[in-house]
Amino acid sequence: MFIFGTIGIFRRYMSLSSGILAFTRSIIGALFLCAFIKIKGEKIKRRIGYKVLIGLVISGAVMGMNWILLFEAYNYTTIATATLCYYMQPVIVILLSPLILKERVTLKKLFCASISILGMILISGVMDQGGVQTGELKGIFFGLGAAIFYAAVVLLNKKIGNIDVYEKTVIQLLSAAIILIPYLLLTENIGDVQFGMTNIVMLLFIGIVHTGIAYILYFGSMDGVKAQTIAAFGYIDPVTALILSSIVLQESMKMWGMIGAVLIIGGAMLGETKFS
Repeated sequence: MFIFGTIGIFRRYMSLSSGILAFTRSIIGALFLCAFIKIKGEKIKRRIGYKVLIGLVISGAVMGMNWILLFEAYNYTTIATATLCYYMQPVIVILLSPLILKERVTLKKLFCASISILGMILISGVMDQGGVQTGELKGIFFGLGAAIFYAAVVLLNKKIGNIDVYEKTVIQLLSAAIILIPYLLLTENIGDVQFGMTNIVMLLFIGIVHTGIAYILYFGSMDGVKAQTIAAFGYIDPVTALILSSIVLQESMKMWGMIGAVLIIGGAMLGETKFS
């Protein structure tokens, strides 16, 4: 989760478009995971149910768009604000789960969702003098869009049948890369893309460390750690992003933004906490 929390810092030092970054992250991450599966001595199943495969391809495509929107959010607003917008995902899942998963939403979860929504309003800057700047607002919308797509991935994964997590992730990453090809052809002049040594090193780091290694660590921990503990550890990501954006990029957050950050993270954590 600490590794995930540092990706925004790397994005700030890259001149490549969000589409190119999402595409190369998918390819490098998938290849790294394939190598990991091979080293473990396991085999990727050649036969997967048709419905499961379709679900994985769709969720992979959604994952790709989620990354593009998140990387764009980093371009227009602070790392802290973009990350906090992204962490509205649990609230979106709570609000959509009755419609999609037919799950009952408790008053406690609705209360926690309301707290996080209030926090989102506060970090948007509406309480600050001068209001919200156009660029900042654009970044917030990109961050919320990424949260919506992230929530869609979570909901789709709940619909997909049992399959090895590494195998599932490889298929999703490759699906994301394939779906992103027409997007890149429509939005990029591929011949004019200049990678440069800095961009290449950062692409490899994001693909191998932020995707391959981080996913191996994350999924590999699930068998030995309780679900509630995993959920609690998830908030290391936004806290890391907030601290590093302040130290490394000298990004500051105003008072209302700080209160909003506490409400978003606190509301999401409280919503996942079970009381005996």
